[in-house]
Amino acid sequence: MPPPAAPGAWTQGRELLRRAATTEPGRLRILGALLALLVVAFGAVTAFEVSDRAAATDDVVGRSQPLSADAADIYRSLADADATAASGFLAGPQEPEQIRERYTDDVTTASRLLVKAAASTEVSGESARELATLSEHLPRYTGLVERARAANRQGLPLGGAYLRYANQTMAQELLPAAERLYAAETRRLHEDDDAARIWPFLSVALGLAALAVLVWAQRRTYARTHRVFNRGLLGATAACLAGLLWLLAGHGLARAGLDEARTRGQDSLQVLNEARISSLKARASENLTVVARGAVLTEDGKRDKYEADYAASASALASALASATRLADDEEGRGPLTEAAARAGEWRERHAQAREKDDAGDFDGAMQRIIGPTESTGQSFDQLDAALGRALAHEQDEFTRAAEGSRAALTGLPLGAAVLGVLGAACAVTGVNRRLSEYR
Repeated sequence: MPPPAAPGAWTQGRELLRRAATTEPGRLRILGALLALLVVAFGAVTAFEVSDRAAATDDVVGRSQPLSADAADIYRSLADADATAASGFLAGPQEPEQIRERYTDDVTTASRLLVKAAASTEVSGESARELATLSEHLPRYTGLVERARAANRQGLPLGGAYLRYANQTMAQELLPAAERLYAAETRRLHEDDDAARIWPFLSVALGLAALAVLVWAQRRTYARTHRVFNRGLLGATAACLAGLLWLLAGHGLARAGLDEARTRGQDSLQVLNEARISSLKARASENLTVVARGAVLTEDGKRDKYEADYAASASALASALASATRLADDEEGRGPLTEAAARAGEWRERHAQAREKDDAGDFDGAMQRIIGPTESTGQSFDQLDAALGRALAHEQDEFTRAAEGSRAALTGLPLGAAVLGVLGAACAVTGVNRRLSEYR
């Protein structure tokens, strides 16, 4: 008879594993390997997941929120430039130097922020398209404004048409693109914020599994040897417990910081930006109501388009101010909003007075109510805008402080988890080897 075939490698390996599992030294070796693997996996996965959450938190603080704020400033600068250009046109052929400088500053600020945003490697997709639209149409808008000014200085009625064309470019191209840019960056801010909040479920599960196996291993050792403590296994348990508690505490504090940043800063900033946008729209529409003199009507042909736009923006402003006041949680935040609400009410009253004078044929009186140095809607708007600026600055500080605290809560945790994982694995192997030595 031919000799029996030699067993294959798989068969030999299975046989060795079976023999190891049927002897106490073999079972201890398997247990040691399992414990080391679990503890190292816990440390490695914790380091990875916490690093990912820390990176998302860094994005919130250093990328998403600054880009969102810049997008809001781009909109504010463009809208204020449009309102200022209309105010300068209404002032007559000799445009006041103060108005000219304000318009130039607004355009310069918008251009600088566009260049800054375009140069950022973090801007892509929808935001990049909107930036391209803004960069394309801003020179066209400023060219139309300069033509309107040139015609106005010569006393030509064509200046009003050029200014309306400029406003159409602003209203139909620039401001919608700026608003979409702000919305896109705000969405990305929320996405990064949500990513930073996700609990590291896999790390927690591995930590609990490692602790459960370590406790079972120590009970098993006690049942066989009646020794209460195995120093190696006890050290591995302490390392896993420390890592798990650090993970839970650090991530919990980080989430609490992000919650505070959202409720005390992020939500308020969004509402305040909406209020500022509405006030700027209202101011531009108010100025253009006088420039157009009823030449542009709503789609139904029954009302002055710019007056209707003013009313809608004023209503949105009042609603946003009410929401911002509800969100404000300290006197420093409520103070500017109280003033802003008072100035908004004053603005509405002065606007109604200006409309009465204009409807009665008193154009000069209406102009004085709109662009005059005192007791005018322009004065109310400037004071309102300054109050909103102070409120935004306060909420920005609140957001930054809370978000920085969230980032600090995760400092050192990835490295600490990795170190504790290696230390715990070494302790587990040492503890099992001590039991193995008893069989030699």
